[in-house]
Amino acid sequence: MSKKLIAEAIGTATLVILGCGTAMLVGCDAAAGGGYILTALAFGLTIVAMAYSIGNISGCHINPAVSLGVMLSGGMEFGEFIGYVCAQCVGAICGSAVLAAIFGLGHVTDMTGGFGANGLAGVNGNVLGGLLVEIVLTFIFVIAILGVTSKRAGHGSFGGLVIGLTLVVVHILGIGLTGTSVNPARSIGPALFAAFSGNFAPLGCLWVFIVGPLLGAALAAFTYNFLQSK
Repeated sequence: MSKKLIAEAIGTATLVILGCGTAMLVGCDAAAGGGYILTALAFGLTIVAMAYSIGNISGCHINPAVSLGVMLSGGMEFGEFIGYVCAQCVGAICGSAVLAAIFGLGHVTDMTGGFGANGLAGVNGNVLGGLLVEIVLTFIFVIAILGVTSKRAGHGSFGGLVIGLTLVVVHILGIGLTGTSVNPARSIGPALFAAFSGNFAPLGCLWVFIVGPLLGAALAAFTYNFLQSK
C-alpha cells in the first residue's frame, strides 16, 4: 500500500509540474490560442507518461475524482481511497513547491495569475457556471476512464493513450472557462502557492474545484454502473 501512495504522490506532483508549469510558461490567453493547446497537451501527455510508468503500481489515478469514481464502481475500498486522496494532495503541493522554486514567489502573480491555478474569470465569476463546467468535464473524463479500464473493454495497452487524449480534449474546452481542474488535488496545490505569492483569488473559489469534480466523478460512476449492469 505504501508504494502505491508514493506512486500516486509522484504522479500528481509530475502532473502539476508539467501541466501547471507549462501554463505558467506559455500563458493561457484566449487571444493567443497556442497557449491553450500547449497546456492541454502538457496535461494529457503527462497522464499518458504516468499511465505507462506507475499505472501498474497504483493504477495511476493521480486525481481524487478518479479515485472516487473507481471506489464507487467497486474498484477500491474506502480506506484505500482516503489514502490515495491524501497522497495525491501531498504530491500536488510538492509539485507546486517545485514550481515556486523554479519561478519564484515574488513575481509569479504578475506572470501567470498564480501557478496555473483555477478560477472563474472565463465564466464571468459565475459560481454555478463554474460548477457546471467542472461537473460536465469531470463526468466525461471519469466515464472514459471507467470504460477504458473495464475488463470488458479490451483496449489493452492503448488505455493510457485514450485517457490522456480525453484529458487533452477536456482541457481544450475548459481552459478558457475555469482553467480546467477536473482534479481537486491539482487545484489545491497551485491555489495554496498562489496565495503565498499574494494572489488569494484562486483560494477563494477553490471549493468549486473540489466539489465540482467530485460530483462529476460520482455521477460518472453511477451512470457507468447503470449502463454496464445486466
